[in-house]
Amino acid sequence: MWKVFSYLKAYRLAIAAALFLTLLELGVELLQPLIMAKIIDQGILKSDLGVVKLWGGVMFGLAIIAFIAGVANSFFSAHVSQNYGFDIRRRVFEKVQSFSFVNFNKFPASSLITRMTNDVTQLQNTVFMSLRIMLRAPLLLAGGVIMSLIVNWKLAMVLVVALPILLFFLSWVLKKAGTMFRDVQDKLDGVNRVMRENLMGMRLIKAFLRRDHESDRFEQASDELKTKTVSSLRLIEVSIPALLFVMNVAILLILWIGTKQVSLGSIAVGEVVAIVNYSFRISSVLTIISFIIMAFSRAKASAHRIGEVLDTEVDLSESADTDQSLAIKKGVVEFKHVTFQYPESEVAVLQDVSFSVKEGETLAIMGSTGSGKTSLVQLIPRLYEVNDGQVLVDGQDVKLYPIESLRNGIGVVPQEAVLFTGSVTENIGWGKEHATEEEVVAAAKDAQIHETIEKLPNKYETRVGQRGVNLSGGQKQRLSIARALVRQPKILMLDDSTSALDLKTEGKLLTALRKYSCTTFIITQKISTAMEANRILILDDGRVEAWGTHEELLKTSPLYVKMVQSQFGEEEFQHVTGFKQTSST
Repeated sequence: MWKVFSYLKAYRLAIAAALFLTLLELGVELLQPLIMAKIIDQGILKSDLGVVKLWGGVMFGLAIIAFIAGVANSFFSAHVSQNYGFDIRRRVFEKVQSFSFVNFNKFPASSLITRMTNDVTQLQNTVFMSLRIMLRAPLLLAGGVIMSLIVNWKLAMVLVVALPILLFFLSWVLKKAGTMFRDVQDKLDGVNRVMRENLMGMRLIKAFLRRDHESDRFEQASDELKTKTVSSLRLIEVSIPALLFVMNVAILLILWIGTKQVSLGSIAVGEVVAIVNYSFRISSVLTIISFIIMAFSRAKASAHRIGEVLDTEVDLSESADTDQSLAIKKGVVEFKHVTFQYPESEVAVLQDVSFSVKEGETLAIMGSTGSGKTSLVQLIPRLYEVNDGQVLVDGQDVKLYPIESLRNGIGVVPQEAVLFTGSVTENIGWGKEHATEEEVVAAAKDAQIHETIEKLPNKYETRVGQRGVNLSGGQKQRLSIARALVRQPKILMLDDSTSALDLKTEGKLLTALRKYSCTTFIITQKISTAMEANRILILDDGRVEAWGTHEELLKTSPLYVKMVQSQFGEEEFQHVTGFKQTSST
């Protein structure tokens, strides 16, 4: 948690200035009761108007100084808090960008959004209020007691006895509230998660008429947040009367003892007034103590949550054996007895997988849902690490490549097309920094999306809505493919990325891909697509069931034959394979 606050070191001078100005304001406030005592004892009681004017003028001058100090303090406090919030938010975002897929499994997207927005804002506001207001509370509390001791230490002993009771109770409330507000932030994550899912799946919700169901989910999450928040605030609010009770008892004792001492002539009236004044100032601090406790409790919870992100160890990093000169040049890929299972899972997704793909070849990967197809290709750019075995690229273990160099040579088209808010050009060019207009258009043509773009209102400058909501599934897939092609990758991975394309468009796309000097992996369920590949890999329950050309698999793999039979009628099956379809085949 302290790592989060370490980012304040960069603003030491501004913090020092703000603290100095706070002390200046506080000094003026603590001097006022002493000046009031002088006005009472030496001016009012002695009917000396000159003393009243003199010290009254001093009080007015000090008030002007305090006002100027307050304005300047606000400036420095805002400067520190705003820049601190910016630094924390940027650092958290950079950390998230370095996460592996394993790290993302630990932090849901809704939680990361809350941490980078709400939690950072809590810290930012707390820093501002600490420099502007909050530090005055404990300083005024301590300063009031010290000044009371200076005025009359015997009478001030009442405050000295009351102070430890107050501090003990405050520390208990602060600790308890910190835990409760951490739960509040977790419940806020839950509300954000439901909202995010609903906004992303609004079309599906309307199509299935599940509005009432989703409203109930949101109401439940919101109710849990409300319950936790109310419980936390109730603790804070209940603590105030207890604190004020202790202080009121102390003030009554001071008045009772002070009155007796005045009548005996052992203490001046002004001294009693000064100590009572200090006591009321301490009481005024306690009236805002609920705000202070709540702010610090929330800040503590937020700092803990942000610290969890910053302290997360990225499980994917470059080893000492990394060769900084390595880069993908040919695109030859080989799997050697690879076994892989997801963290916190006891079941291996891939088991003893071995195969190789030559430079420029196309490998089609097929298999049932859950057979490990996507997991297999994710191991090549090291989105996950293998548990056993090796993944080689150009004869070198992928662990020896610098991560940036390895991924720069790979073009990835995910199963779900992901587009960003911006123009068509920006979305395609996103795949390659500083891509030229000619490169963007060439990639679009090869992805079979150029003609569609030319029909859009502003052609390549047409704005793409968030997640491509104003485009069809096929259009989004082709834009994603163009984004990968503009990189001119040595290895291209298409994860079921042609599922929304018709056979004619898909055929043109596969033909266009042949002119790229890259090794291509195509995850597909279409036999027609697999037949265009040099080789086909069949996965079954995480193992290699068969591997070879279309013709070879027809002779050696019963599972592949069943796939072909399921997608072609008898007449077409015979035409494609040259075999007669039988139930025993």
